[in-house]
Amino acid sequence: MSIWFTSDLHFCHDKEFLYGPRGFTNVGDMNEELIKKWNDVVTMEDIVYVLGDLMLNNDEKALRCIERLNGTLHVILGNHDTENRILKYCDTYNIASVKFADRMRLSGFNFFLCHYPTICSNFDEEDRPLRTKTINLCGHTHTKDRYVDINKGLIYHVEVDAHDNTPVSLEQVIQDMNGIYYGKIS
Repeated sequence: MSIWFTSDLHFCHDKEFLYGPRGFTNVGDMNEELIKKWNDVVTMEDIVYVLGDLMLNNDEKALRCIERLNGTLHVILGNHDTENRILKYCDTYNIASVKFADRMRLSGFNFFLCHYPTICSNFDEEDRPLRTKTINLCGHTHTKDRYVDINKGLIYHVEVDAHDNTPVSLEQVIQDMNGIYYGKIS
């Protein structure tokens, strides 16, 4: 079993400003490629934390896309996750939980999961190990730069836009954050 993170898939969001920068000419192609890339890395035994904005617009068609995704999903709500969508998430067989945010310890590291970039820890007390701090995993901004907010704190973007339209593994997040924290990545 592996643990994965992603956000802002926006299944069925039929707007060129969303699917165009991701490299697609239409929303249907985007939907299919997101499903393919997801299922290429995520197995049925894996856990995926989706940090908001899983779908937008045609909810019924988007739910059919979500049901095709491997793994067990834990949804953290985003700004497009309406009350109606929350109810639909709760009735979707592969979604195990729906929350506004979550805090957890995984592989010896502390994480705060939410849709929005949030300062949980920063680079003060740099003599303290990264494992003693809290890393914010987020999405929302559709940035292609997973480190765009690193100058504000220990903030790492997991949106599909920053990871070639693919979920990112817990191991990759830890490797990337260790590299930033200990000065191996600039």
